[in-house]
Amino acid sequence: MNQIQSVTVYCASNQGHSPVYRQAAAELGTLLARRQIKLVYGAGGRGLMGAVADACLQAGGQVKGIIPGFMVDLEWGHKNLTDLEVVPDMTVRKELLRQSDAFIALPGGVGTLEELTEVWSWSSLNLLQQPIGILNVNGFFDPFIQQLQAMKKEGFLTAGSLDLLLVSAEVNDLLDRLESHQHPGLAKLSSPG
Repeated sequence: MNQIQSVTVYCASNQGHSPVYRQAAAELGTLLARRQIKLVYGAGGRGLMGAVADACLQAGGQVKGIIPGFMVDLEWGHKNLTDLEVVPDMTVRKELLRQSDAFIALPGGVGTLEELTEVWSWSSLNLLQQPIGILNVNGFFDPFIQQLQAMKKEGFLTAGSLDLLLVSAEVNDLLDRLESHQHPGLAKLSSPG
């Protein structure tokens, strides 16, 4: 079992078209607080970022935001976090976000996808061992998962690497899977499986 005390959440700074995305973000924030897991995220005050943070705070949880100074200047940051760290640039932000005990990606855009694939790539190289989850709300990530399966089928992705991504449509299930996941190590990841 992993001792998960903090989870970095990657998600959109906008709402998306369906209310189910905001509801899932709020549910995740609430459950993190109930499980006494600190939320770590990019410090946004709007969209899914704001929803997950607000719900966590309202449920009595701890929320750490990490934001570059230029985003503060644009007033994109959340105003009421437990802990806010302003950093010089996106590179430092991503480095600090990688220090949590686990990662979860919610629906989002290119930034969310970039952050998810970066931690996954590092995990595939055994540079990170923390579990990585995808909350597949409303089937949002289905096309992405199909692309990954095509990459595996065509020999560009090993089964071990694909198994590093824990996918669920249910928040409690995903958190349980993150807690029970064990990183297989580089030898297992590189085998064709």
